Amino acid sequence: MGLVLAILACGVTLASCGKSSSSSSGKANTSTYNYVYTTDPTTLDYTVSSRATNSDIFQNFVDGLLSRDKYGRLKPDLATSYKVSNDGKTYTYDIRKGVKWVDSEGNTYGTVTAQDFVTGLKHAVAAKSETLYVVQDSIVGLDDYVNGKTKDFSKVGVKAIGKYKLQYNLTKPESYWNSKLTYGVMFPVNAKFLKESGKSFGKMKADGILYNGGYILKNFTSKSVIQMTANSSYWDKKDIHIKNVKLTYNDLSNPDSLYKAFKNGTNTLARVYPNSAGYKEVEKSNKNNIVWSLPGSATYNFTFNLNRKNYDATSKKTSKEKTDTKKAILNKNFRLAVQFAFNKTDYNAQNVGEAGAKKSLRNELIPPTFVSVDGKDYNFAVEKDLTAIASPLSKINLADGQDGTYNPTKAKELIAAAKKELAAEGVSLPIKLDIPESEKDQTGIDQAKSFKKSVESVLGTDNVQVDIQLLSNDKYLAGTYEATTGAQSDYDISNASGWSPDYEDPSTYLDIYNPESGSMLSTIGLTAGDSESASVAKTTGLDKYASLVDTAEAETSDVNKRNSLFAKAEAALLDSGIQIPVYSDGGTPSVTKVVPFSASYAPTGLGGSSSYKYMKLQSKPVTTAQYNKAKAAWNKERAKIAKANADN
Repeated sequence: MGLVLAILACGVTLASCGKSSSSSSGKANTSTYNYVYTTDPTTLDYTVSSRATNSDIFQNFVDGLLSRDKYGRLKPDLATSYKVSNDGKTYTYDIRKGVKWVDSEGNTYGTVTAQDFVTGLKHAVAAKSETLYVVQDSIVGLDDYVNGKTKDFSKVGVKAIGKYKLQYNLTKPESYWNSKLTYGVMFPVNAKFLKESGKSFGKMKADGILYNGGYILKNFTSKSVIQMTANSSYWDKKDIHIKNVKLTYNDLSNPDSLYKAFKNGTNTLARVYPNSAGYKEVEKSNKNNIVWSLPGSATYNFTFNLNRKNYDATSKKTSKEKTDTKKAILNKNFRLAVQFAFNKTDYNAQNVGEAGAKKSLRNELIPPTFVSVDGKDYNFAVEKDLTAIASPLSKINLADGQDGTYNPTKAKELIAAAKKELAAEGVSLPIKLDIPESEKDQTGIDQAKSFKKSVESVLGTDNVQVDIQLLSNDKYLAGTYEATTGAQSDYDISNASGWSPDYEDPSTYLDIYNPESGSMLSTIGLTAGDSESASVAKTTGLDKYASLVDTAEAETSDVNKRNSLFAKAEAALLDSGIQIPVYSDGGTPSVTKVVPFSASYAPTGLGGSSSYKYMKLQSKPVTTAQYNKAKAAWNKERAKIAKANADN
């Protein structure tokens, strides 16, 4: 899904919470799903946006070639079958016949054809899609077309062979290619409708797009409501169990309101908060119904702004304070000192309580089990490489579920080294770090206070002061999650966002900080193509990191070697200290009426529990015992599938 918003992990995630509707009196409704959303979607152009706040919504409206089942397996969607050439560089797909495009009123507009996928990719380029990075270097000729070296799209390696056969020609073999097909940039667009819509295509209104998926948008009112209804012309109606979806805007100023709405039958589920005043009521009424979602593949992190330009939200009073902070942030020992002083367990406890504080903790950008190296989890290779380069992070445990970096002794050693280096540059202490938070997000504020407490107590307020900037939600988003350039990012350090993988290869995580093209450069204060940003990237070692990523990407024949090379790149990223992995998505408690593990499971790309296809609701709250039984069966089947894949 690309760029994900941290407030969702702390508050409500469509992916891990789910929704439905029932009444505490009368007949339960298992076909209507009611819950909340926290940030307005800004576009329905599924070929363009990389932001989960958009894709969580539009993925319900349009199908691609392949999708995920509830075990995470890729399955036929609009492609009924496919063939791969012997050299692994040509993929040919048979397109499902008779799939209808419908308008916002459900009227048939046309049928989906192979040419629609060609149109979709061409439109993505014209619209300057945020998601082109997923395939730009993969498809023959696409990079040249994007960069204007050729203006003839027919030279790009995608073509319709007749009405229902589609072919992609790749620049090199990619064993993970099919996993890219679940991403919006690879979805179809009807050329006639696109032309008729003009600049209105993808606008955040019901008639902004055509629909071929399970649902149609019926209503969107900013900071109010999002409503969907089942598409009566959908080709796979048997898997649409929820007929209506209603999401109501919630700014999370009162987290306990989620449970109250669940209890009175308004909402299908509720994220619950162990630290809140209302949690006693949750335990009293639903003690046996609290379930903990599984940790996911998204990684939420703190990022340092390496080249801050925007100071609308700051406690700094002089230009020297700004300059001194910038110099400190460019100092590797300073960045790592902050990381080792940061108590991630206490930080996460502000969100999920002591019982869940360690469940979702993460110590590297790529989840340890995402890929393997030499038959072992990926984190072991990264740990070995950190030791090989004599990093301050040598000999730490990078496994999930524990805080591998909180070490006050190490933090004090690093800040002492940083002080000597900064003194030589004329830097005055204390360094003042601005961290923004939405003023109505109480959980986020509590987490920021935890960060402030641990960093200041370990490093000393005479060395570092953390200044929490409370902002309206709109200003908070504008300076963090919704900033599109480094110059717009308004902070010294931020916990506003994270990254969810787009496809099944380590490059989907590690490409994001490529100083020339990375899609998350704005979160570290940089902008691709900017000479000053390039200079900062070199100062912080991002150029060497990018070189290591390039070396890994060049290895296309040996998957194990490729993963091993990516581990070296990740070790370099962690050693640089420009970002601090904190926790994954999931690992949060809820009460729910969503049947456990009925929704699709998407470790990469679109899908997962933000997709309402497959999802089933039950009339009574899920019990902890029911959830655990379903989880055990799901894990068993996943292991069986993994073994079968390994044997093949």
